[in-house]
Amino acid sequence: MAATHDRPVSLSNRDDLDDVIADHDRVLVEFHTEGCGKCKAMEPVLSGAAQTTDAVVATMNPRDDPVLVDEYDVRSVPKLMLFVDGELVATREGEVLSVDEVQAFVSGED
Repeated sequence: MAATHDRPVSLSNRDDLDDVIADHDRVLVEFHTEGCGKCKAMEPVLSGAAQTTDAVVATMNPRDDPVLVDEYDVRSVPKLMLFVDGELVATREGEVLSVDEVQAFVSGED
């Protein structure tokens, strides 16, 4: 299924996360926290990636569903996680990337 969102989708909890992963072939999820400067810097990058990749881009504060912090081993934010066909296939953590770098990450070229 092709991505249908041209901007990041905000997720609130595990159910939202599970739904977006189940409903789309390729999903890029960014875990972020309030007050994180690197996370704030990623906002325009993720907007650009949502418009230029075939992935649905979603953002979520894992503190809204604390079990996710342990489940996805969140030690630093922003944490990018790429899901393909429902499976977590790649992660990047604690860095600010360019749109080109995110596009490469989503396409598996990084």
